[in-house]
Amino acid sequence: MIKVFLVEDEVIMRNGIKRNIPWEREGFTFVGDASDGELAWPLIKKTQPDILITDIRMPFMNGLELSELVRKEMPDTKIIILSGYSEFDYAKQAITLGVTDYLLKPITSEKLMEVVKRVAAVILEERAQRDLVAQYRKEMREHISLEKKRLFDRIVLQDGSAREFLEQGRALGIDLTAACYTVLLFKLMTPDESQAYSKELVSAVEQINAGAESWENLLAFDWGPEGWAFLLKSETAEQAEKDLGRLEERVQAMLGEDAELQYFGGVGDTVQRLSDIRGSYQSASKAFASRFFAEKSQFVRACQVESRDYREEGDMSLIAVDSSKINRELVENFLRVGVAEEIDDFVEEYFDGIGPENYRSLMFCHYLIVDMNFCACQFLEKLGVNPLELSAECRDVDRFSYYATSEAGMTDYVKKLFRETIRLRDGSVRNKYQSVIEKAKACVLEHFQNNEFSMNQAAAMVNISPSYFSTLFRQETGTTFMEYLTDVRLGRAKELLMCTDLRSSEIGYQVGYKDSHYFSYIFKKICGCTPKEYRARKSEGQK
Repeated sequence: MIKVFLVEDEVIMRNGIKRNIPWEREGFTFVGDASDGELAWPLIKKTQPDILITDIRMPFMNGLELSELVRKEMPDTKIIILSGYSEFDYAKQAITLGVTDYLLKPITSEKLMEVVKRVAAVILEERAQRDLVAQYRKEMREHISLEKKRLFDRIVLQDGSAREFLEQGRALGIDLTAACYTVLLFKLMTPDESQAYSKELVSAVEQINAGAESWENLLAFDWGPEGWAFLLKSETAEQAEKDLGRLEERVQAMLGEDAELQYFGGVGDTVQRLSDIRGSYQSASKAFASRFFAEKSQFVRACQVESRDYREEGDMSLIAVDSSKINRELVENFLRVGVAEEIDDFVEEYFDGIGPENYRSLMFCHYLIVDMNFCACQFLEKLGVNPLELSAECRDVDRFSYYATSEAGMTDYVKKLFRETIRLRDGSVRNKYQSVIEKAKACVLEHFQNNEFSMNQAAAMVNISPSYFSTLFRQETGTTFMEYLTDVRLGRAKELLMCTDLRSSEIGYQVGYKDSHYFSYIFKKICGCTPKEYRARKSEGQK
């Protein structure tokens, strides 16, 4: 019900309005009254009325002063001014403050109720519109997430000015203003980093997404399947460190004792300018790449990677080791789940772990290059990819001796080899999942009439985690899943509008929209006209 609050210093009039109008019968809740603005203000803040009816001339705080406070802190509250004075200046001030109605005393109960009902109708319409927009934003969250990711990418690439970033952020509901910034690259994973559908992983992703929306001074950007690029805003580097500690505690509390899930976070350097976020991201990337060598379920700081102190108790010592310590499992794991952007950091970290003094032996360097080549070829064969698809430069055994003459040459070769291997891996995966995308599209055609059908359900039907499915679907189709589903629904709706006499509400229900108002809203937003206007084209074409 619509809540009403009354402020009137004339006792008889105040009691008359309060007692003589049947508020509840008319669909309203009378939540309180006061004799002046000063007494009314704390009660208004407590009751949060939808409509404020206030006299203009009162002691201590008049109606205009009260209206100014209400408009500032409760902009959705509608204000009706009552006044026994008809001076133009009062009306002018009231209009400036955004007062909804300005009524002159004396006024009858019937006239007041007529105005209140008219204002209530506006409130209900605004609520309905907000609900429609909220539902649309919820359905299009995937698209909004993509726009936010593009903003983050622009900031990292410094593709624009600070002013442009701030303006684009505001358009997306993001406040980028802060004294300090820290990038945290974060990922949830199963022990084998599988992308298969998992209820536990889906639940954890949803908890992280929900939590990120409410965590103060933390902005979340999509960063690949089950991954986020968090931008922590703080006043000082010390505060940032404390906030990171609290964030990790929250993550641990969310995951609980679930042994099926792990996490890893790479924390970048804290910087003071939007233009320096790129540096924080680069140092966070280096820290995140250390997940192939470090224990899982921890946050690793960039400074720890530089000093390597966090490895002193690990399985892989950074003190010189012999060739028996070459860890092929690490290499295969990287080729399986790593991305091209991590190659440089991984290769340098891996070679540091072996020990620079080993590279004094040309024979050892040659052996290492051959071993890396063998790992890459074996990995490709497991995927069903012919290693001959590698470039001649990566396959030519005669060139191995050339690269083995220096640590830099050896490093360059392995980086090039891994880039080609990951490129072939990604191409193989895309081919493999083309049939999965076709199956997902078939699921849409089969289930689009179901109002409850969602991306999570589609992902479960093809046995892929929702976040990976979202990325894959977008890469393969050039559109988000929700946009594709909406296109299918509205395409069918257009067909029914032109080929049947069904009412718009019936058509909306048939294509998956239980709420006819929402169907009309989204149809107009996407198609540029209402369903009724779209159908009218048929009549125009028949003339």
